[in-house]
Amino acid sequence: MKMLLAGGGTGGHLFPAVAIAEQWLQQDENAEVRFVGTAKGLEAKLLPKLGLALETIDMVGLVGRGLSGALQVLPKLFRSLRQSQRILQQFKPDIVVGVGGYSSFPVLTAAWLKGIPFIVHEQNAQFGLSNRVLARFAQRVCVSLPESAAGLPQQKVVVTGNPLRQEVAGLSSALPPAGKLLVFGGSRGAHAINQLMVEALPLLRRMGVDAAVVHQTGQADQAQVTEAYRAAGETRVEVFAFIDDMATAYRNAQLVVSRAGATTIAELCACGRPALLIPFPHAAADHQTANAAAMQATGAAKLLVQAELTPEILAATIGELLPDRAQLQQMAQAAKVLGQTDAAERVVAVCIDILSEG
Repeated sequence: MKMLLAGGGTGGHLFPAVAIAEQWLQQDENAEVRFVGTAKGLEAKLLPKLGLALETIDMVGLVGRGLSGALQVLPKLFRSLRQSQRILQQFKPDIVVGVGGYSSFPVLTAAWLKGIPFIVHEQNAQFGLSNRVLARFAQRVCVSLPESAAGLPQQKVVVTGNPLRQEVAGLSSALPPAGKLLVFGGSRGAHAINQLMVEALPLLRRMGVDAAVVHQTGQADQAQVTEAYRAAGETRVEVFAFIDDMATAYRNAQLVVSRAGATTIAELCACGRPALLIPFPHAAADHQTANAAAMQATGAAKLLVQAELTPEILAATIGELLPDRAQLQQMAQAAKVLGQTDAAERVVAVCIDILSEG
């Protein structure tokens, strides 16, 4: 059986799609998968490394463009719709899975026009634009959180959780004996976190905290952050634009400093890692703050508000927590309790159910 996965752009959309593809291929040795995204999205860099086939379409996002900007996108929308129809005709998928992101919209629209069954998966509490529009035409709507389903036909909704890559889902919650501080702001990095960490680390060293640091900056800030650490005389920091092997990064981490996107939260819970969460303040409906607050309420993380955060506060928080192994382990166990590692299996089961219905 053939599955086409549409969407991506960022890790929050792409990594769940990779997890679904891995599960689909694992369950049937004759199964095939193919992705559709754009040449500028994360998928163009990551999927070839994973040996997963990718087709690209010429599409850009609509959100934030206003009326005139949206009208300018219309030619790309029609072009990407034709490209999607051609991909569907060539690959002939049995089912299409949309994981959000602007590249999913023309693909799912083309599938609907051709009568090919499709589902959508929404990772966040608030639906993205593509998923929100197409959910009513989908055979099923898979959601990570029950509250995401408000206003949708309940007979279509399946609460699956957020699919995780197998290497992350299988990690132990046991903290390493001499772990590292892992800092990242999502697949594209976070400038605010980068700047805070660069200024906080010298303060931590003065406090006697000598932990090694692994810092994912995103492409835009990599050179600047690397130079700032070098100028400060840091020798125990590894700086990456993007970390390909997140499983190893999580495995070696005693504490994580990160944003609070849905996929990051799901991964932290699955592998049981304590975290300092700095929500992106401009996320839709401020959902990252809600994510971080929920983690803090269970004792799995601490929420730090970006607008109120200084390098001094960040350094003091890390400096107090990192040497306290007992508290770190308590946070790790609290996170692991929230972990859901079978979401990819649930999504694939939904797809198989749809195909069995004929």
